[in-house]
Amino acid sequence: MRVLITGAHGRVGEGLKMYLAGDEDYDLTYLDREDHPDYDTHVADVSDYEAIRPAFDGQDAVVHLAAYPTTDGTWDQVRESNLIGTHNVLEAAADAGVEQFVFASSIHAAGMYEEDNAPDLYELDFDLTVTHEDPERPDSYYGASKAFGEDWGRYYVECRDYPEQFYAIRIASIRAPPYDNPYGDAERGVERGDWERGSDDYETQVKRLKGTWLSERDWVQLVELCLADDDLAFDIFFGTSENDRGWYDIEHAKDVLGYEPRDRAEEWTEPPQELVDHVDANRDE
Repeated sequence: MRVLITGAHGRVGEGLKMYLAGDEDYDLTYLDREDHPDYDTHVADVSDYEAIRPAFDGQDAVVHLAAYPTTDGTWDQVRESNLIGTHNVLEAAADAGVEQFVFASSIHAAGMYEEDNAPDLYELDFDLTVTHEDPERPDSYYGASKAFGEDWGRYYVECRDYPEQFYAIRIASIRAPPYDNPYGDAERGVERGDWERGSDDYETQVKRLKGTWLSERDWVQLVELCLADDDLAFDIFFGTSENDRGWYDIEHAKDVLGYEPRDRAEEWTEPPQELVDHVDANRDE
């Protein structure tokens, strides 16, 4: 399968390259604003339609990751990368006849559920489950841009010839190694000097990430399941690992895609020693 990955060299793209670059089932093409010494890259910004358009020819699927990536984005930042960029990528896919489109959406398209209930919902006994059928409740320009991308994808599938299939994965918290575990955010705070290991702030970060963690290998599994699907025209899936504290529903992904998370946050009771050593060697005193 020929797959184009936009924003391929960002944090979310690293896992896909780690697991899929050597897989004979995929012929990957990389599109990014910056070149990469190890990957042949079509260098272009998604806000420039003419520059990105040639990369879509001959592709079977697009995995669209390129975006301004955080909730602190201003209107101007989000407009260029996330709104104009997503429209351009969908339009290029439509023009090139690309059949499948996997969209890196975000839990921030429904982020106000967390804003309204934090920090209580980080506890194991908090009763809240947000599903793909609940209303969009973006918490930022960034979250609104992801909700926009989902709606734009539905329009293309239902009103245009291509793409024929659109999958929105509402990514929760993907962390690159060595932070790819439920202690990653808490330990990163120790590294920055924001708090001490074992403090209340530290423990709050652990609890939150134990609810939102999506391991690299579970993220890649979700993408592969979407690419392997022949039945869906449009759907939305929340992306987390098997997290007992999670308030975003993953049963839908299990039922529809056959998702079987390999990682469970509550199995972790302490940070891995590799991470502790890394943080202690690099922390800001």
